[in-house]
Amino acid sequence: MAEELFNDPRLAPLYDPLEDERPDLDAYLGIAGELGARSVLDIGCGTGAFALLLAGRGMAVVGVDPAGASLDVARAKPGAERVTWLHGDATGLPPLACDLATMTGNVAQAITDHAVWRATLAGAYGALRPGGHLVFETRDPARRAWEGWNRADTHRVVELPGVGRLETWCELTEAAGPVVSFRGHYVFADGRALISDSTLRFRGRDEVADDLAAHGFTVREVRGAPDRPGKEFVFVARRPGD
Repeated sequence: MAEELFNDPRLAPLYDPLEDERPDLDAYLGIAGELGARSVLDIGCGTGAFALLLAGRGMAVVGVDPAGASLDVARAKPGAERVTWLHGDATGLPPLACDLATMTGNVAQAITDHAVWRATLAGAYGALRPGGHLVFETRDPARRAWEGWNRADTHRVVELPGVGRLETWCELTEAAGPVVSFRGHYVFADGRALISDSTLRFRGRDEVADDLAAHGFTVREVRGAPDRPGKEFVFVARRPGD
């Protein structure tokens, strides 16, 4: 289930201006070029930032996301007609035979249910051509990123075009083993206050590698994330074949 930040029509349009710097996307573009990808499945495409970057490079792109409000934002952007947008997730995709499938940002970790995670990996495998690649990131649980999810460390006040003054912060609500929950707060200039509850699953490097192998993938490489050095694993996995 998509969280409120992505599925609430009042919050989804805030995502892009609040996350206006996405250095991770340049890294993913580089990987797509390195792998010679001409067709890409962007799993958890959200408001379409990465899908549109890929399409702008001439790639055939399918973006899939369970959050309808985020897809509405994506479809309204310039160039959106170059992307095929699907409302759903990777567990029920049509035949695609893509060169590359991606999960950027927190997409992989937002899939907290193990059965759904397994089905997502199976769906990604099925959407790739033989020899195609799956690339995604996940935070290293040993770095305990959630310890910085509090008001003192995350509070900020921004001016957003068409919105005005917005105060925002997040706070940890529960850390139970590998599953961590937090709440985002959004307070508008007129006093309106909205919240978005999120839950992420932190998987270790070996666990992810085992899950990929169990679904037929070969882990080609595990890289560091240039935007969070030493804090994340970026998996480059291959579907065996030509």
